Amino acid sequence: MAGEDVVDEARPLATLVDVAARAGVSLKTASRALNGEPHVADETRRRVVVAAEELAFRLNGPASMLRRGIRSTVVGFVTGDLANPFYAAIASGLEQELRGHGMQLVVASTDEDGARERELVDELVSRQVRALVVASTRASHVDMAVLQERGVRVVFVDRPPVGLQADAVLLDSAAGARLAVEHLLAHGHRRIGFVGDYSRLSTHLERLTGYGEALDAAGVVGWREWVREDRHDAASARSGMRDLLSLPEPPTAVFTSNNRVTIGALSALRGLAAPPALVGFDDFELADLLGVTVVSHEPCEMGREAARLALEPTGPGRERAARRVVIPTTLVPRGSGEVGPGVGWR
Repeated sequence: MAGEDVVDEARPLATLVDVAARAGVSLKTASRALNGEPHVADETRRRVVVAAEELAFRLNGPASMLRRGIRSTVVGFVTGDLANPFYAAIASGLEQELRGHGMQLVVASTDEDGARERELVDELVSRQVRALVVASTRASHVDMAVLQERGVRVVFVDRPPVGLQADAVLLDSAAGARLAVEHLLAHGHRRIGFVGDYSRLSTHLERLTGYGEALDAAGVVGWREWVREDRHDAASARSGMRDLLSLPEPPTAVFTSNNRVTIGALSALRGLAAPPALVGFDDFELADLLGVTVVSHEPCEMGREAARLALEPTGPGRERAARRVVIPTTLVPRGSGEVGPGVGWR
């Protein structure tokens, strides 16, 4: 269900050997039957197909194509929420890089649902994509090792793989959060609130860690009472900000952990005579006109880097250690984080 993590366990996967044994045929005959090759008796083919269905066996399409010298020209991108401009920018970077290599991009959105993500990955693999780029919402990726074994390169973007050695392109989220909080501390704030995304997401946890580290280093205690989590959309972020403002001693400044959370928080501040100072993670459209200080980065470059990794050849003799590319973050001061406690900036 969207908004809840799905417990992920590695599923036992049937092999062609299992299918051949169940159908009572040789491995070579099972392969010919499932690949639609000639010179296989109808009854034998039927037994093999039935055995494959009973064992939920998925034919290794990508590896089969490679053996025949066929290279797919399609890369799949599975994202948590394509409506989010951040992921749309990553998709744009992917498409730009792939286009220069004569490749095509197919995009699918999970709505942050782990079960839906697994379905989409299976569907894209069945369509014989050359590689998968995944902004995953799942807690474990152990079961995806079988995709790598079948010749599909898997690249993670924004959120790292768990239990799997795979390439990843990530933001320096903790460092970015520290930049935001240090900026607010430098302007006299001590009560600094935090409004964040789903508490199960790695990006949220990293930004919360950076936020806490900066406050601990400044000797600020009791900051956990100013944390509001699981605010994935603008409406819930608005509620979280209002909750902070209703405290007996509300924060004089707030760090919001992504673009949508920032937009929701801003709507809660509308009309206030002296709103708290604010710094948001992710730049967003009109932030410059609104004077919102942000932690900025390059999501298009994330997409381009992921595409470069996805296009690297796979196969025997081409194995290498998994790579991790970290995209830096920078603070863009525009005024909203530069006011002192009780002054207001709008």
